[in-house]
Amino acid sequence: MNKKELFKQTLIGQIRAMDQFGTWVNKSDEDLLIEKYVRSKEELKNIPIIADIDEMQIKDIRLVFQAIALAFEKITGVMCSVVMEMSHEGFGRVVVFTGKIVLSEKFFKDAHRFSFRTYDDLVNEGEKYLIKAEETYNKYKNV
Repeated sequence: MNKKELFKQTLIGQIRAMDQFGTWVNKSDEDLLIEKYVRSKEELKNIPIIADIDEMQIKDIRLVFQAIALAFEKITGVMCSVVMEMSHEGFGRVVVFTGKIVLSEKFFKDAHRFSFRTYDDLVNEGEKYLIKAEETYNKYKNV
């Protein structure tokens, strides 16, 4: 399985695991990812630049990075963790790490607007994070 597919399947698995009432059971994987993570320019225009972020949005962002961590674990067999700090205003940081190695990190200044323009942008970004995480790990694992 390629990294793009691995990220996508891992993220879907994370989302569906949270669906305790079966709300999303009839939605296709692609439709579910689009609903949660894809926003058009017009939709973003309707989201204020300064606003509070709700807990569900924080969880959705965290799921993306948890999927990266879990996919990395599947590739390498090395356990990693996700740490996320987010203010109610959407300022924060997420870090994926293993041991002393930071595999991935992202800063947020407007997390309530976190989204991707297309479904392909989402899975491509996940693939990029995985490739970078694996390269970083291979570079520093023996240091």
